[in-house]
Amino acid sequence: MKQRRLIMRASILFVIAAALGYTFYSNFFADHSVAKAGNDSVNFVLHDLEGERLELDELKGKGVFLNFWGTYCRPCEKEMPVMENLYQEYKEKGVEIVAVNVSEPELTVERFVSRYKLSFPVAIDKGMKVSDAYGINPLPTTILIDEQGTIVHVHQGGMTDKMVREFMEKIVPAS
Repeated sequence: MKQRRLIMRASILFVIAAALGYTFYSNFFADHSVAKAGNDSVNFVLHDLEGERLELDELKGKGVFLNFWGTYCRPCEKEMPVMENLYQEYKEKGVEIVAVNVSEPELTVERFVSRYKLSFPVAIDKGMKVSDAYGINPLPTTILIDEQGTIVHVHQGGMTDKMVREFMEKIVPAS
């Protein structure tokens, strides 16, 4: 009888430990990102802060520097001026920057854009549908898309001046 109870308790403890282990693994260590190099980009339609329609598929033929960010994100704040400084140079080479804010109030985003004098398209992903489609976590995350619409590289975390330039060089269209 005691031995049976001991086996039962050990079995229950094992099941609990396995469930906890799986939970920790899936929440903290497993890669949940959907966007991977070599995959086709997921089309989306958002509106930028000026109300202009922005559809990813309409940018085919250009390299797309797709940056997911938030105003509260310190690395995002540091990399935005770098992106702005390189925007005109690389726009002439066929690279478009699309900055997708992850579901913040429009006024907050407008103030941020105004403070840093950002001229590239900035859209707000209300409801986080685009962020979820790409499996974005953490912020910032930058997805490099070539002129055919294929994901070339996914970078999670902040970027230095040198990295932003190197990433833009990777997606300059060949033609």
